Parts: sequence; C-alpha cells; structure tokens
Amino acid sequence: MHSKPDSIATAGRIHYHRSGNYRTCSETMPLLRINKRTNPSAVVPIAIALACLLTIATAVILGQDSGSQIEAKASFGSICASCHGLDARGGERGPDIASRPEVVHKTDAELTEILQSGKTASGMPAFSFLGPAKISALVAYLRTLQGRGSAASLPGNPTQGKMLFFGKANCGECHMVGGQGGFFARDLSVFAARLSAEEVRNKIFNPDKDLDPRRGMVAVVLADSSTISGVVRNEDNFSLQLQTPDGAFHLLNKSYIRSQTYAGKSAMPSNYGATLTAAELNDIVSYLLRTSAPQKRSEAENNSEDHDDN
Repeated sequence: MHSKPDSIATAGRIHYHRSGNYRTCSETMPLLRINKRTNPSAVVPIAIALACLLTIATAVILGQDSGSQIEAKASFGSICASCHGLDARGGERGPDIASRPEVVHKTDAELTEILQSGKTASGMPAFSFLGPAKISALVAYLRTLQGRGSAASLPGNPTQGKMLFFGKANCGECHMVGGQGGFFARDLSVFAARLSAEEVRNKIFNPDKDLDPRRGMVAVVLADSSTISGVVRNEDNFSLQLQTPDGAFHLLNKSYIRSQTYAGKSAMPSNYGATLTAAELNDIVSYLLRTSAPQKRSEAENNSEDHDDN
C-alpha cells in the first residue's frame, strides 16, 4: 500500500507534494502542514477561518488609515482653517497655502519643521504639542488640498520633456518654468500641481476649451490702418495696454483705435497633436508634472544651470 503524500492546506485549496519542498501557488498562502495521517478535508475549515482572520486584520489596518485621515481633516479644520480657510486657499489672517508656489514647492520635511517650530515673525504659533504622528498627518492632508496627495506616475521622460519644452515644441518662447523662458503666456512652474497627466495633455491638445474670449488674442486696428495683435493686459475707458508675442507692451490711446476684435482663441498653437509624437507629448506632460511636484523644489532653482548646458 502506498500512503497518500504529505500536503499543505491553503486558503480554500489543498496542494500535495512528494519531496521536502512545498509546492507554492501565487494565488494561495500556505497556512499549515498536514502529515500523511491527517485527513485534508478536516483542515479546510481551519484554513478558511484563518483566511477570514487575515481579511479582518487587513480591514482593521485600512480602517486605521482612514481614521487618521479623518482625524487630520478635523485637526486642520480646528487648528489651521481659522487662518488659512477650510480649503487652505487663504483667510483673513493667513495666506493661501494650497496653491502658492513657495508653499507647494516645499518638501514635506520643511512643512513639518514649520508646523513644529512655527513662524513667529508672521504670527504663526508652533504646533509641536501635536506630536510627530499628527503633524505628519496634517502635512499629508495639506498635500491632498494642494492636489498632490500621492505621487502620480509619469507617462514619459521629464528630462526629454524639458528639452522639448525649450526646443522643438517652442513652449519656452511664451511660457516660463522656474524663472526661465518667456513671459507672454502664463508661468507654468506649478501649472500641473492640481492636474492629472490626462488633464495636462487635454489642455495642450485643446487650449481654447472654456477660454474666456476677453483673455485670448485680440486684433487692434489703429487710425493709420496698421494692425497690432496680442493679449490685453490692462484696459480702461481711455487706454488699452496690449502685449504682443515678442513680449513688448503697447499703451494705446482709445481715441486712436479704429476697431478692436477678439479672436476668441488662445495664442497657443492647437496643432501639437500633428507636430509632436504621442511619446513627445507624454514627455512634455511629465516635465510639467515633475516641475509642479512639491518635492522637486530644487529642480526649479537649478533649471537655469541645466538650460545653459542644453
């Protein structure tokens, strides 16, 4: 008579083996060893029970994480919101800490130090009495308000994206990142801080979506029939300040303006889908996401040296 080989009970399954090495399965977890005299069917309930205990333990841990997030939100509401607002975008006594570049670009360690030590010159007290765990939870909650609760995976190569931004794509002709580039269009240093990769890509593909026509390009025909096109920076009943794509500002007397026509579209090209490959677009998106990440503050400060080498 040949005896039945030893076996291993797993969560819901029994696997037999013929040597001293256990047969393993990536979908199951060994729970106990059964010798040849043990009836395998007798231990299946035990295996299932242990699996249930594991599930319960996991749920408890996740519940603790959720509880700490709720506690951090409550702490922010009772301690920070009175000055900075519930959304961290500023109040009567405190500045915006959700979108200001100088705050968004700080590392978690720097924010922790500010909470622990305070900024007495600015009227902010120290909160060291909260303890390291609660301060860390507050910093994590602030990151969610900044839209950077967790590091998003990058769809491309940010280093290549930077080269494209200031090279082939010509984004740097109009936009500035980290103090480098043009100033005809908006500064993109923290542009992607609250956006996903897909949202950044969509804004590149369709720059005219949801655009206020009064913020787009305008063509001004002067009394001598010459035309100037650009973006309105300031306007009152008597004058118009226009910035042209070369960066120059033109202060025009309205009595000298024959017509003023808004194009209803952005000055940004809308054909990047044709001039750049999908991989190149992903690289540019990754560069904008990386420069907007709080932990990458030093990258913006060193951009000038890097650009000189390109």
